[in-house]
Amino acid sequence: MTDNILFICGSLNQTTQMHQIAQQMSEYNCFFAPYYADGIEDLAAKNGFLNSTVLGGRHQQDSRSYLTSQNLRIDERSQEHEYDLVVTCSDLIIQNNIRKKRTILVQEGITEPEGWLYRLVKTFPFLPRYIANTAATGISNAYDIFCVASQGYARHFIRKGIRAEKIAVTGIPNFDHLYKNRENNFPHNNYVLVATTPYRETFRADNRRVFLRSCGEIAAGRPLIFKLHPTENAQRATHEIKSLFPDALVLTHGNVNHMIANAEVVITQQSTCTFVAVALDKEIHTYLNVKELRRLMPLQNNGMSARLIAGIATRLLHTPMPILEQIRMGYRARPRWEKGDAF
Repeated sequence: MTDNILFICGSLNQTTQMHQIAQQMSEYNCFFAPYYADGIEDLAAKNGFLNSTVLGGRHQQDSRSYLTSQNLRIDERSQEHEYDLVVTCSDLIIQNNIRKKRTILVQEGITEPEGWLYRLVKTFPFLPRYIANTAATGISNAYDIFCVASQGYARHFIRKGIRAEKIAVTGIPNFDHLYKNRENNFPHNNYVLVATTPYRETFRADNRRVFLRSCGEIAAGRPLIFKLHPTENAQRATHEIKSLFPDALVLTHGNVNHMIANAEVVITQQSTCTFVAVALDKEIHTYLNVKELRRLMPLQNNGMSARLIAGIATRLLHTPMPILEQIRMGYRARPRWEKGDAF
C-alpha cells in the first residue's frame, strides 16, 4: 500500500514550496490542505477576523487557486485520509489531527525580530505562538525535523532553544538558485522598487507617510514601482502612494523576484524578498540588518533544496514508529538525515 503524505500550505510562497517538495515524492499519495486551525482560531477565521493571516483573505484565496490550477488533490482540514507523514509550512499552530504524526517543518523565509510579544510567548508558553508571528517559528517542538534555510539560520534557531538534533540545513525551495530570476519577462528596467510590508494589517506600527517620503528621497527622480504585500489594504496603500507619487506604478500581483532582478535599487521594510536583493547584489535600503541577512542567507544549491527535503521526508517516513518514539524521548540518537547536515 502506498503511503499518504499531507502537505499543509499557507501563503502562496508556502504553498509553492510544499508543491515543489511533493513533486520530488511522486511515488507517494500526496494531498494538500490549505492552512487551518481548531477551536477559537477556526471560529475567528470563519467569521472573517483573520483575513490578514494565512487562515483567511488573500492568502487562502491564492493558495486555493494555485492548488486548483495545478490539479493537486486537496484534503480540507486533512479529514479524508489517514496520513503517514505531514510536511507543514508553519508550527505557529499545530492542528489537533496531526499531533503525534511523523512531521517535518519547513522554514518559509525570513523570521521577524524577537520583539516583546516573542519574549512574552517564551516566558508564558501557554500563550498562542502566532501572536509573535514568525519570530516564534520552530519553538513549538511539535515536529521531528525542522528543515532550515542555512547554517546561519540553524545557529539562529539553536540560540532560541530549538534542539540542534532536530535541525537539518537543506535550503528552502523558493529562495534557492536566486540567480535564475535574472531571466524574466517583467517589462520594466532601471527603476527603484519598493516592496511593502503589511504592518498595519497585522496590528503593528507603521508611519507609512514617513516611509514613502524616504522612498522619494532615495529615488531622487528615478521611476518608482511599488509592489504591495498580498495582505495589504491595496486601496488605502495605493491612495497614499499616488498622493505623493502620481506617476508611480503600483502593483498588487506579479513575481516580486523578477521585479527585484530588473531594479537598480530595492527598498523594503521587513520582507523575505530582501534575500533576493542581497543575492543579486542590488543597492538595498531596508529596515533589516543587511549584514545579518548575509549571515542568514539561504543556501544557493542550484535548486536542490526541494529534493534534499524530500529525501529527509522519505527517511522519516520509513523510520518505524517505535524507533521514532525512542528518538523523540531522547533514548536513541537522531540519525544523520543528510550528508550536509552540520548539526
